[in-house]
Amino acid sequence: MKKIRKCVIPVAGMGTRFLPATKATPKEMLPIIDKPTLQYIVEEAVNSGIEEILFITSPYKNSVLDHFDKSYELENRLRQSGKLDKLEMIENISSLAKFYYIRQGEPNGSGHAINLARFFVGDEPFAVMYGDDLMKSDVPVLKQLIDIYEQRDCNVIGVQEVDPRIVYKYGIIEYDNVEGKIKDIIEKPSIQEAPSNHAGLGRYIVKPEIFDELENLNRGAGNEYQFTDGMRALMKKQDFYACKFEGKYFDIGNQFGYIKANIEYALDRTDIKDDLQDYLSKKLVLK
Repeated sequence: MKKIRKCVIPVAGMGTRFLPATKATPKEMLPIIDKPTLQYIVEEAVNSGIEEILFITSPYKNSVLDHFDKSYELENRLRQSGKLDKLEMIENISSLAKFYYIRQGEPNGSGHAINLARFFVGDEPFAVMYGDDLMKSDVPVLKQLIDIYEQRDCNVIGVQEVDPRIVYKYGIIEYDNVEGKIKDIIEKPSIQEAPSNHAGLGRYIVKPEIFDELENLNRGAGNEYQFTDGMRALMKKQDFYACKFEGKYFDIGNQFGYIKANIEYALDRTDIKDDLQDYLSKKLVLK
């Protein structure tokens, strides 16, 4: 069994729900307090044992490349001004992992984007992490998926229970008779059609055979090539298991999820926790 060393993170989406903020700033680079969302996701990957990360970007996402590269001018200024703690923080970003980039020339969907990673991945199993799905947990969520992969030598999808009333927003897992084994993914079913209330949420371990399925995809939802359709095709040939991960999930692709994440992470910060709790308590009383 090969170790999971590589991770693919698609970040080519336009982020139209956050306009005008995302006109010049990628949504994945919007900060949670004072750190870009994408850096939290990269740190989750690194803390799970990932060594190499490929970003699937677009021509409008140069700030992603800049953030994870060295910044000699900034580092030199911090060094000269004696701000050594800030210097160490900045230097550590570029050394988190080996970073690679490839541009998705046109917006053809997640399946098309991930298929661009074929030569980066080679013949290894690898992780896929979506850049606007943030997970807050004691044990990194991706590490929880990797543990399932190492136990079963299988493809893995990270899942959590969602309110049955909102299953229509997600890809919902249909289970086989074997505990945890996935039979199918039903995209955005009605409440009546949903086979469970377990949603796949932005963390995956897949074997390299996925690329053969992605290469032969037909256009799906939104007239785009969908990664989910590739996984569904591979399910007919290889086992997929669910990882019911422990942790809080935040959909940073929508405004409310983004606000919730900022509040949750702020409450962990000793420098602002007390002020935030005081502000929220007064605000709630006034309401």
